[in-house]
Amino acid sequence: MEKIRIGIVGYGNIGRGVELAVERNEDMELKAVFTRRAPESVKILTEGVPVVHMDDMSGMKDEIDVMILCGGSATDLPVIGPQIVKNFNTIDSFDTHAKIPEYFVNMDKAAKEGGNIGIISVGWDPGMFSLNRIYAESILVDGDTYTFWGKGVSQGHSDAIRRVAGVKNAIQYTVPVEEAVEKVRSGCGPKLTTREKHLRECYVVAEEGADLKEIEETIKNMPNYFSDYDTTVKFITEEELKANHSKMPHGGFVIRSGETGRDGNKNVIEYSLKLDSNPEFTSSVLVCYARAAYRLAKNGEAGGRTVFDIAPGMLSMKSAEELRAELL
Repeated sequence: MEKIRIGIVGYGNIGRGVELAVERNEDMELKAVFTRRAPESVKILTEGVPVVHMDDMSGMKDEIDVMILCGGSATDLPVIGPQIVKNFNTIDSFDTHAKIPEYFVNMDKAAKEGGNIGIISVGWDPGMFSLNRIYAESILVDGDTYTFWGKGVSQGHSDAIRRVAGVKNAIQYTVPVEEAVEKVRSGCGPKLTTREKHLRECYVVAEEGADLKEIEETIKNMPNYFSDYDTTVKFITEEELKANHSKMPHGGFVIRSGETGRDGNKNVIEYSLKLDSNPEFTSSVLVCYARAAYRLAKNGEAGGRTVFDIAPGMLSMKSAEELRAELL
């Protein structure tokens, strides 16, 4: 079997998840991990695979089929994405929804300049949830779409709490309101506010002597993060945080309800995820789309792509004949 040669750019939670996912895909092999840090300071799990400084990436252009970009969406991917896709086929998990159109334009232009494929915003939202929204809305053209996230750790909201004066450490969970979920599942098409759809649960380790009431009020009134939600703040010890809140679970639901025919027949489409590890699942999605990028490039295609542009069969190790026989 010809192996798809994978490069990982960045070695945080997503980078480590990609490394583990590549292990599970027998048609792939990890060729290198690229980092801005001193390469000798980065210890990876796969024996015999080099860690290379990003400045030396271009020297491996002929050794890697697809680069999986594992940087952050705020400041990292908008810079390195267009730079790298000029020389390599790429996959990334850019997840700033409002900026996806702008990012796509930049990636598409750079990818076409280099004659490469750049698949953006791959993961579960954007990604798998995006696909389920488009399938459901295309089938039930008259209806409403609802997305619920959680119960799961929100890394951005957790970071916002940790920046509050007097906070030593913290974790935040996004929790769907069960009553709202059941209303949506009933097919009645409810109109729900932000506050009615999700709760915010905050577990906070305070610094010694800190004003707990002030910390709680600061968190609950934080605009863009907590002020629009019913938020609970619970103070715990560092030991409790490590023992009970060290994993990174997540998940959620995409639900579409709509009517068909002339008699008001109600229909509900639901897709759900329950993840022990948000970064490992996201990484697994990235890796299967790397297979699609490889195949598109082999067919001579170039430019930006999203999950909307990739046929499902392109993701699988199985042949078209096997897919028709086993899964259709």
